[in-house]
Amino acid sequence: MTSTGPFRHPEKAHRPDNPSPRKPEWIRVKAPNSTEAAEVRRLMRSKNLHTVCEEAACPNIGECWKNRHATFMILGDICTRACAFCNVKTGRPGAVDPLEPEHLAESVQAMGLAHVVITSVDRDDLMDGGAQQFVACIDSVRRVSPGTTVEILTPDFRDKAGAVDLVAAARPDVFNHNLETVPRLYPTIRPGARYFLSLRLLQRVKEVDPGAFTKSGIMVGLGEERLEVLQVMDDLRSAGVDFLTIGQYLQPSPKHAAVARYVTPDEFDDYKTMATAKGFLLVSASPLTRSSHHADRDFLALKEARARQLGPV
Repeated sequence: MTSTGPFRHPEKAHRPDNPSPRKPEWIRVKAPNSTEAAEVRRLMRSKNLHTVCEEAACPNIGECWKNRHATFMILGDICTRACAFCNVKTGRPGAVDPLEPEHLAESVQAMGLAHVVITSVDRDDLMDGGAQQFVACIDSVRRVSPGTTVEILTPDFRDKAGAVDLVAAARPDVFNHNLETVPRLYPTIRPGARYFLSLRLLQRVKEVDPGAFTKSGIMVGLGEERLEVLQVMDDLRSAGVDFLTIGQYLQPSPKHAAVARYVTPDEFDDYKTMATAKGFLLVSASPLTRSSHHADRDFLALKEARARQLGPV
């Protein structure tokens, strides 16, 4: 699933190879070669849709597709940014597909999804950063499959005026935007983004829709320090974020950022303990944790946690 040559990432071809340490025994995944995975792949191709499962080389694709779950990636498969951690192609994107929301909703219905996750590439070339397409997809899913809850994982929209408000006003069941890493590493890992802009986005969602569930995630193993991770937790709680995910960074190809180290399962348990103590409603922290992994199950856990927090009415 991971390309190492210049054809997938021409903008990264000039980078030197960055060797990563050998993967430890606790990081082992199954290939997406089940019958169910083949059916999901055929459905995506027939509807001209993309999934972040494939494009980002997610390690959980085998498990998720076997269970007929997929995270849809809208606005094409070409990103306008070239983050050092990401496997999605970079370049000049094509036109927005006006049929994409309808095809996505039809696929959600065909797969019988109780909960769907919709993400996108960065589209800095668009006046609204792609915000209206998110709204169209949310509306289409609710029209075609009204029983399906909708989670979105958005880019930062490059601070396009009104973009966050537009998407938040569509009232997705979960609004996710990932910080990805600690602020010190942004210049090398996420150079096209700004840490405090992302924090402000998450805070703004709560201002537009106080009842929204907000969610964010980071990768570890990129060279961050423990105290930096704890500070990110505090920053996210200050922005009112409900759900935190923490997973191990895995290098998609030698041209991407190297893995500084593999964080142990015990360290992930410590991060989960600390984040829970800081007041997150839900925390998922493990080597293979990803933003949309077990999103359906986690959404139910979020609702239960909020109900416990609010108490009897």
